This record gives sequence, structure tokens and C-alpha cells, in this order.
Amino acid sequence: MTGTILVRGARVPQRDGTLSEPVDLHVVRGRIETITRTGAPDGAGPAVEPGVEPDTDVLDADGRVVLPGLVDAHTHAEAAVFEQDVQLAMLRQGITTVVAGQDGVSFAPSDRATYDWASTYFAAINGAHPTFGGGSVGDLLGTYHRTVPVNVAYLAPHGTLRYRVLGAAQRPASDAEVAAMVGLLERAMDDGACGLSTGLEYVPAAYADERELVALAKVVAARGLPHVSHMRGYEDKGVAALDELMRVARASDVATHVSHLHGPARELLEHVGGARAGGLDVTYDSYPYLRGCSILSMVALPTWLPLADASATIEALRDPATAVRLGEHFAGLTDLWPRITFASVPGMEWAEGRTLPDVAARLGRSAPDTVLEVLTVTELRASCVFAQPPTNSPESVRTLAGHEAHLAGSDAIYWGGSPHPRGWGAFARLLDEHVRRGSWSWWDAAEHLSARAARRFGLADRGRIAPGAVADLAFVDPGRVCDEATYEAPRTPAVGVEDVLVGGVPVLAAGQLTGATPGHGLRPAAAGSAARPLG
Repeated sequence: MTGTILVRGARVPQRDGTLSEPVDLHVVRGRIETITRTGAPDGAGPAVEPGVEPDTDVLDADGRVVLPGLVDAHTHAEAAVFEQDVQLAMLRQGITTVVAGQDGVSFAPSDRATYDWASTYFAAINGAHPTFGGGSVGDLLGTYHRTVPVNVAYLAPHGTLRYRVLGAAQRPASDAEVAAMVGLLERAMDDGACGLSTGLEYVPAAYADERELVALAKVVAARGLPHVSHMRGYEDKGVAALDELMRVARASDVATHVSHLHGPARELLEHVGGARAGGLDVTYDSYPYLRGCSILSMVALPTWLPLADASATIEALRDPATAVRLGEHFAGLTDLWPRITFASVPGMEWAEGRTLPDVAARLGRSAPDTVLEVLTVTELRASCVFAQPPTNSPESVRTLAGHEAHLAGSDAIYWGGSPHPRGWGAFARLLDEHVRRGSWSWWDAAEHLSARAARRFGLADRGRIAPGAVADLAFVDPGRVCDEATYEAPRTPAVGVEDVLVGGVPVLAAGQLTGATPGHGLRPAAAGSAARPLG
């Protein structure tokens, strides 16, 4: 490709909810230079067949809708993005930028011990990075520079900071330890992190108090960037968990973004709306499914176990005294067991895609004993898909997706023999369910799936189609777009997006990867400026 592209005959979403007449987008050196009515290079007068400069490549949109490249606000792709099937899964939905470093656990900033811990604890979520073995956020962002077809932005993960300072300690941090975490976070922000993530149902963040969270939140608040949180609970615990985040926001003046919000929409949105009306900057992401996915240890085990230390946890599970306490804990999970399906079970791959009751029957064990067997065999590296309780209804999911504070995140986890299909279908499903069925205009789709996330994470030159914007562009066939991934066949790519540009470079053409790798590790913009690629 020459670096100059004429996109011919695209339809652009308009603020009034309509689509434009076909227009031509003139892309030069990775940015949209001009937009003219198709057939009228000067933007006025009768349509004529335009000439094309000799060094210009042409992409015929043929009346398809062009959206600003979609931004996945919550994904566990920091290692998976190097896999071609994952790249195809993203691009076939129109995703051109992902936000990684979620749930407070990821690869940087880390020394070797911290990297090894994060890689082990979240092995079934984040996988193993092929080239990074510890270092700064800047070092990690550098691994994406022109090595992958999409852009990667990264949140500084609180649990990783905490482990580096406190190790696996099951207690609140001292003032000195909080100060050490603050120093690490400030350096991570200097290196290009686009916010702070906390995972308050995971360890070691589960042991943090509000004093610690406020001190860290003040660091990102000072830079105009968000605190992104997997809350301390969802569903029936969601309102109380939101209240905690709002207390942190008031004490720190931080913008707050809630990860994968789900549960009773009316109660949750009353709290979100009340916080926004009271002057707090609150947003959230959600995905259009009634099942979640996570590591089995978080789903099934209590945090009084030393979960941040896998070997110590496995040793504890063999202790008869622990068995008594676990029996009391497991007694409260009887409604959970039938809702679990195994996603990734290293060493017991035959169990992947099977329900917990099925695996238990095949092993001739009870459900709790089967969980302990799986956790022991895998050294806590197992993951599962699980149906949410009835408070997470189809109506609730649709209601959450329609709110002005909503933006989309897949929460994609790409590992295992039977992963959740959301990484392959979430954005296509949202387009199908909300645009094709009439609850969103195409302008709304661009807002929910791209523009709001670009604004939230400081990606100021993305999320819009206008002269000067980066030419991250997805071409959508409005009559075909839908997801095809299922729980039985989760790795099935979506349909309806056949061509995608990243930085003006075709990365998907006729539904296939081109092999081009123009992606960057993205740094957030300073106020009023454009987001900067690393390198």
C-alpha cells in the first residue's frame, strides 16, 4: 500500500441518527485528510466520476457504514493479541484498539518475582506473553509497536503494584507501603498507562482498605485519567460495591469506571445516575451475555485462603482443618455448582466444555471435591464459564447497554479449550441487537462502541470520523453484521465486517488478515491533545 487511500462510497453516522449519503474519505499518512461527497471531489456540485491519483489505493465501501475503529474497553488481550485467531476475532467485529491491564492483575510494572506471580495467578485469564518477562509499563507497551494489527492501551494494575510491595500479604498496607505503591503508580503513569485498574474480588487487592484505594486514585485523578474497577461484588452485592467506589471517588476526585457491570439494572442505574447527578464522573462497561468467566479459585474459594500464593493454597487445601472451614463455605455455594462449565483445565483437558456436575459424575465425586481436584491438578490455573443468577436478566442486560454512561467491553478471555464466546462476538452482538433491532442509531453505536471509550481513556484522536482523526476505520454491512460464536463453538468469528483499517493501513480485507501490523502501544493524550503511539 502507498500510504494514501481513497475510501469510496461509505456512509457515515450522523449526530441526528441518520446516515450520510455516500462519501469518500481521503486518507493520507494514516489520518483522514478530507471527506467529500462521492463523485464530487470538491464536496459540491453535480456528481462526477472522480479521477484517482496514480499513487492512491482505492477501497470501495459500496455503501457500507463506516464506523470509527471500535474500542474494547475491557479485554484480557495483553498476550493473546499476538495470536492470529484472536486478531481475526477482534477485526471481524471492527475492533481496532483494546484496553488491557484489567482487574488489577497484569504483567507490568514488575520485577521478575512479580511477573512470575501475575503470570501464574492469571494464567487462565491473561495467558503468557511471548516476549515480555518483566519490566516497566513502557517496556510492555513497546512490545506492541508494529508487531500486531491493533492498538493496545494499558491500565496500571493495582494488584500487581501491591504484590511488588507487599507480596502475598493478607492485610491492609502500612502508610510506607502505600507510599511505595503510589511511587510505582506514578512511574507507570509516566510510562503511558491510561488509568488504574483494581480487582477487588481478586487477591491481593481484596485485602486493600479504602485508605489505600484513595491514595492511588488521587494519582490518576491528577492526570485526568480513570480508576477502573472490578468491584468487590456484583448482582446482590452490586449496590454496596458501587457505594464503596463512590466513596473513593468523592475522597480522591477521580473519574470512576466500573468493569463489566451486571445485575439488577434499575437499582444499579439509580446509584450510577445519583452519583452522576451529584457531580461524580461515573461510567461503566458491559457485555451482552448472561454468563461470566473467571478463574475457578476466585469463583469457588474464600479469600481467607492464601490465594496469592498457589503453592501455599494447595498445601492448605490438603489440611484437614481447612477442609472443615471449606465445608462451611461450600455449603453456601450449592446453587452455584450447576451453573459452572469448565473453560480451561490444564492437565484435565477432557473436562473443558463440560459442566461441573458432569465432571463430578465422571470422577465419582461431589461437586466441592471435584472443584478441589481441579484446582489441585491445575495448581489453581483453571477457569470456568458460569451462569449469573436471575438478577442478571436479558432485560437488565439491554437496559444497562442503553444508558448514557455505558460503553462496551467484551471482558474477553481467549485461553482454554472452551472459552467464553464474548471475545469473538460481543461487539457484533451489540450491533445486531441494538442497531439492527432499532434501539440504537448508527451514531449511538459509534458512541457506545468507540467514542466514549476513546474519551474515557484519553485516546483523543480516535473514536471519530473527521478530518485530522486517525484512520482507524471499520466497514460494516448493516444487513449482515452479527455474532456467530456460541458456548458450544466459541471460537467462531463474527460476520458483517470484511474490511478494517488501522492507522490507514488495511489489516482486514475481504474478511481475512492482511498480515500488516501497524498497531501501537498507545499512551493517553494530555488534555486537549492527540493520543500518542509509543515509539
